[in-house]
Amino acid sequence: MKKTKQTDNENEIKKQLEELKAQLKHQKKKPKAKKAAKTEKPKAKKAVKAKKVAKTEKPKAKKVAKTEKPKAKKAAKTEKPKAKKTTKAQKEKAKKAAKAQKEKAKKAAKAQKEKAKKAAQLEKEKAKKAAQLEKEKAKKAAQLEKEKAEEEAKTPEEELEEQFSDEQIRNFQIEKMDMDRITNKVCEIVAEYEDKGMLQSDLWKKLKLSGRDGSRLALRLERRGLISREKILQKDRWTYKLIIEQTPISLESLQNSPCLTCPVEQKCDIENVHPEPSPLYCQLIEDWVITEFTKKKK
Repeated sequence: MKKTKQTDNENEIKKQLEELKAQLKHQKKKPKAKKAAKTEKPKAKKAVKAKKVAKTEKPKAKKVAKTEKPKAKKAAKTEKPKAKKTTKAQKEKAKKAAKAQKEKAKKAAKAQKEKAKKAAQLEKEKAKKAAQLEKEKAKKAAQLEKEKAEEEAKTPEEELEEQFSDEQIRNFQIEKMDMDRITNKVCEIVAEYEDKGMLQSDLWKKLKLSGRDGSRLALRLERRGLISREKILQKDRWTYKLIIEQTPISLESLQNSPCLTCPVEQKCDIENVHPEPSPLYCQLIEDWVITEFTKKKK
């Protein structure tokens, strides 16, 4: 069956080919004018068809343009907010970035400032410590210099203090002299100068004592708390000024006292009331005190 069908198809194709060949031969035999007319006719038809197509296309294009215009407007409207949104977002982003950059720069500046401050503080403390060390060094040097100067400018008393013990100074005795009497004499003379004091060299001259004995006597009286010594520079030499601290009791102050020979001395009492005898309103005591005071003043 298949073979028969193929043969039938082949025969049909052959027939068609023969018909086409015959048509081609027939066309070659027609004049050229006819060919030109035939060719022009379809061209004119094509031009008419093109005009008709153009007429039909024009309204279509208008319709398309009309429909496209609102679409374009809508698209433009939708695009505009989108563009606005994007620009706004970009602005916000740029603003945030600028703010972050500013904060970062601020933090960096602050850190730099703190660092500089700490460095300055450390430098200050370092300078302070160095100055303190220098001050202490200078102080020590000055102290050593002072000690050296003091060592060089030692007084005879200071040398004696180094030579003798405290007990030896307290028990010091001058040959052929009553120490209690001379002690009272020294205190009386020094007491006359009160708080101003007097130079020990002047005192030794008055008492006709040697410098060595006088210095040891002054040390003895100082140890007993009767006088105090103040170191002073006198005529480019170091010496001492003696100031009275405690005046010793002298019997001379009781001489001519009316109480010693008073006939009513046994009845006299501070608690008695006038006219009973009492030292508070005794005329004899009053007269004696006035006369003694005027004597001392002279």
